[in-house]
Amino acid sequence: MRLIGLVSLAVVLLLEPRAGEAQATAPIPRLGYLVLAPLSEPPSPERAAFLDGLRELGWIDGKTIAIVYRSAKSNPELFDDLADELVRMKVDVIVTAGGIAAPKAARQATRTIPIVMAAISDPPVPDLVASLARPGGNVTGVSLMAPELGPKRLELLTQAAPKTSRLAVLWNPTFRDAATELRSMRAGARALGLTLRPMEVKNADDLARVFAALEKERPDALTMLFDPLASGYRQLVADFARKHKLPSVFGATEFVEAGGLISYSPNVGAGFRRAATYVDRILKGARAGDLPIEQPTKFELVVNVKTARMIGLTIPPALLLRADQVIE
Repeated sequence: MRLIGLVSLAVVLLLEPRAGEAQATAPIPRLGYLVLAPLSEPPSPERAAFLDGLRELGWIDGKTIAIVYRSAKSNPELFDDLADELVRMKVDVIVTAGGIAAPKAARQATRTIPIVMAAISDPPVPDLVASLARPGGNVTGVSLMAPELGPKRLELLTQAAPKTSRLAVLWNPTFRDAATELRSMRAGARALGLTLRPMEVKNADDLARVFAALEKERPDALTMLFDPLASGYRQLVADFARKHKLPSVFGATEFVEAGGLISYSPNVGAGFRRAATYVDRILKGARAGDLPIEQPTKFELVVNVKTARMIGLTIPPALLLRADQVIE
């Protein structure tokens, strides 16, 4: 019996370090982060919100999770190759941002790895999911409801600038969500008696051409439909609108922070933070197809009073009282 006890003790002593070593070297989950915009350091506000959301749930890059970043660097045609690369790396989850092209490429690359869309316009249901409430398959995430908000933005613009009748709409036809939003905005314009002047902006050269045309046409107001590329032009567009005393309305707060007049939108950063909760639930065993696509419940109205003064406009007090943020 003594011999058996000694042998058992020796086995335990031999196995204990190995068990500890196995625990120390246990692989951590890998997350693929697929975006359209170039990656920046420090992180963009959206990516920072996502990382903060992960951190609050215990997922720290390099310690409890490994994040593999892939950017199309503003070239959507690169998404297919980048998604294939993440699949070959056998990531556990893919998070996408940058319009519908990113999740579509990821979905084409894999039908098994869960895909979380971060703050996207409502996805075309037949293309990606069975429905928003029950996505099925391997795609889920957070919606911004961008197309539905176009008419509301027009309504707010006419309240701030009642004399508006002709509105220039800068938009990118290569961004699929923008076409949906423009259709929705046309319906809202008819109800308000507005005439829309859509003007395509796919790159910086287009923007310069549109600015030259607007100087001649002199519309009453201006808007630019949000897309991942348009955000890079926000300062130029805001400066142009102020210089030519054009009231402006946008679907992203960043445009108003740059000098635009009004924005009405969900909080994009909050959408990215919520995407982190999807990652957390999936890594803990939930199926992506069982997680409903979340839609925003709170929308933010931001008014730049400083810009209003610069263009000679007085914002009605009732509109200011409704604002979630007023920039002086």
